[in-house]
Amino acid sequence: MNHYTELLSYIKKLSEEDSFVNTVTQGEFERLDLDKGNIFPLVHIQINSAGFTNGQVVSFNVQIGCFAVRDKVSETVEDKFWLQDNEVDNMNETLAVLNRLWLNMYRDFADNNITASENPSLTPHYFDYKNLLDGWILTFDVEMPNTTISLC
Repeated sequence: MNHYTELLSYIKKLSEEDSFVNTVTQGEFERLDLDKGNIFPLVHIQINSAGFTNGQVVSFNVQIGCFAVRDKVSETVEDKFWLQDNEVDNMNETLAVLNRLWLNMYRDFADNNITASENPSLTPHYFDYKNLLDGWILTFDVEMPNTTISLC
């Protein structure tokens, strides 16, 4: 049984194919960007939970985040709405990455024998305490057939 590894590898491969993405990481979001060698924009994958349904299906709750570093454009704030940085650009670009990733996954799921929730949720995240990262986290559920051989 290697469903966890297959799912991580699949999402990693699709993320690396996006020309905007420079780094793909995985693990808990609290550990995001602990490696100072990361080059942004970055996609981060976290699998929150797994479950077995009647021995037939393995299900996962997945979160994929895409983040870019906020750069100050000007020290003087001329327009308080835009705050003189690239936060809005980061939010647009990272949302576009997750949209492309989701569309590619959703199209490929049937070929890979994966069923996914049809309406993933997206939440904005601003990591002001870490390198001023801006981005979105995409959350969805997937189900994969349990291919473990039963002895019964």
